[in-house]
Amino acid sequence: MRVRFEEVVDDGRKKVCLTNETGDGVGDHLRDNSYEDDGYRYHDAMHLAHLAVLGWSPVFRKLLKRKRKSNKLTDEIEDGGRAKVIEEALVAFVYEYARSHAYLDGVEKLDYQLLRTIKSLTSGLEVARWSLRDWESTVIQGFDVWRRLIRDKGGVVVCDMAERSITLE
Repeated sequence: MRVRFEEVVDDGRKKVCLTNETGDGVGDHLRDNSYEDDGYRYHDAMHLAHLAVLGWSPVFRKLLKRKRKSNKLTDEIEDGGRAKVIEEALVAFVYEYARSHAYLDGVEKLDYQLLRTIKSLTSGLEVARWSLRDWESTVIQGFDVWRRLIRDKGGVVVCDMAERSITLE
């Protein structure tokens, strides 16, 4: 799957627009929602890392209209509001950690406590089956793509679920 991130300036403020492979818009246009230009507008790269590496992103399932409606319980629990809030909180939490660690530039290992907190936050969801090492890989890959998106002011993110990887074209 490929998702294009395009940075545009609107009313003097930067925002990011996402489009899918057919050119259709994906979600809302995102700004940093911060007093500083901190690149959070590209945070959907982290949701895509969750999707590509772990096969999990209730946020992107909704955006892509791929919620699992055929199973009411799965739709409610795994793709529902609580799971989306947990994922958004997780992305914000990890982002704040990364901010204080040079946005993970050159980082190969994450703090054990960070990884344990991630596991704790996701313990009631299908994604709980993944190991600390899987989460570590997800976060590191996601922030690598995030830094490159910032540098290039956008690009095409490639999610390879078979290879469990996320890259920037």
